[in-house]
Amino acid sequence: MPNYVRYTIIILASALLFFPFLGHVHLFDWDEINFAECAREMMVSKDYLRAQIDFMPFWEKPPLFIWMQVLAMKLFGVGEFAARFPNALVGVTTLVTLYYVGKRVVNEKMAAWWVLLYAATWLPHFYFKSGIIDPSFNLFIFLAFFQVYRLRFSERKLLHAILAGVFLGLAVLTKGPVAILIALLAFGVYIILQKGLNGYKLKHVAVIGICALLPIALWLGATVAANGAAYGKWFVTEFITYQVRLFSTEDADHGGPFYYHFIVLLLGCFPASVFLFQYSPRKHDDANEKDFTSWMWILFWVVLILFSVVKTKIVHYSSLCYFPLTYLAALQLYRLSDGHVRLKKSMKPVILVIGSLVALLIIALPVVGINKEKLVPYINDPFAVGNLGANVPWSYTECLWGVVYLAGIWAACFLMRRNFRKGMLLLCIVQIIIIQVTVIHFTPKIEAYTQRAAIDYYKSFAGKDVYVHSLGYKSYATLFYTEKLPSVNPNYRSLRIDKNGKDVQPIANEPWLLSGVTDKPVYFICKIQDSAKYAAMPQLKGTGGSNGFVFFKRK
Repeated sequence: MPNYVRYTIIILASALLFFPFLGHVHLFDWDEINFAECAREMMVSKDYLRAQIDFMPFWEKPPLFIWMQVLAMKLFGVGEFAARFPNALVGVTTLVTLYYVGKRVVNEKMAAWWVLLYAATWLPHFYFKSGIIDPSFNLFIFLAFFQVYRLRFSERKLLHAILAGVFLGLAVLTKGPVAILIALLAFGVYIILQKGLNGYKLKHVAVIGICALLPIALWLGATVAANGAAYGKWFVTEFITYQVRLFSTEDADHGGPFYYHFIVLLLGCFPASVFLFQYSPRKHDDANEKDFTSWMWILFWVVLILFSVVKTKIVHYSSLCYFPLTYLAALQLYRLSDGHVRLKKSMKPVILVIGSLVALLIIALPVVGINKEKLVPYINDPFAVGNLGANVPWSYTECLWGVVYLAGIWAACFLMRRNFRKGMLLLCIVQIIIIQVTVIHFTPKIEAYTQRAAIDYYKSFAGKDVYVHSLGYKSYATLFYTEKLPSVNPNYRSLRIDKNGKDVQPIANEPWLLSGVTDKPVYFICKIQDSAKYAAMPQLKGTGGSNGFVFFKRK
């Protein structure tokens, strides 16, 4: 089969997996709405150099992914589909990239397994249908590592050094200096393990560094030219302070134990994660393959350990591990399918246990949804109880999806005894089907419990000249779904003061919104456990509530 046919099949199949139904469920607070709101405000303000939230400077992330969302919103309009479109496109690009890299490093069979396994693994697949930064960031980092690998063996060393630097720079422009930190740590580990530069030259390392800094330098230079040196200094200071805080503290209550990401990868990257236990090095492997495999192991452990040490624990922080994890797993699938190695006895029980647990969770969802009233006496969280009050239709027939998944997992494992290739193909097909069912069928139902009542409340104010503000919790949905415009009243802004008494960031002036002389109607939303405090304020009038949220209006 010609190469162009293979690539065309991958593009069409991945497009069919990632693009449909992107906009059928609301964006999730925080991250999805955070970035989409930055893109919307860029379009409203026509300030494409600075990211903003509530039309105030937002320094937590550089703008590359937000620019991608802006382009999508200009094409498709502001909404969920456009916000998630860049990652769906990145998903198609990623699968094509995996095939190209796998074919170049090993062969076509291994490349095909890598593409199939990545598409059949829970979190990697799921994130391509989201609106968060990480899929783009991860792809740029992986491409940078691939170019560094090529640099050692290619005669066009300068070209690969430049490409490695450019991709690394794009990663920095997507998420920040953590890209350079990962690259430096990985290269340091590589030098230690190889007991030297192992064919790399310092001049090429210097080229990578210069090219990596170039994209962020161009953006910062343009920003300073447009807004002044004082703004540039302030932005860089706050940006670096934020990055340090993420590493040293539990930001936004996102903490967890050291082994948090180990569990996330084991369960979230099923079934690929299981085949890491199958891995064993082989002395007679090709030198190119050995070197790339070394880079993948280094990348995997550097990312996993780094973000296990970091105090802030969020699921997608370890998502860069998806590339090396699926590569190492696909390498084993290729060897197993061709009979180069034999499946370890422990593999099938692990597949059955993890797969059965996930299947039972899917079976349990409709059961819990239908019998939710029986759970209420055992729940001490009033907000969670309120969430369960959402009117979400469930049927016991929906349990069949979990039953089909369970039957598919067991059938695949039994088939592996006779023919590993056919059994693994069945497992991957079952995985892809159930992931699609989860995203399309079950995710909207979960969203209906967690936030839809609030989103509907915000959307009721879209296009109206009012203030809408969340009390007691942080939300970006109050901005995106009300289609908020910049506030011209100077009283709307106040300064958030940090623990050292320093003015840090202009934010919405909540005391003024609650008690000040405002220029237009003010509406509030809070969670039910905080409602008594706000209901006691004489200037507020309750206007209703739904599913754990309570609504107020200034009298």
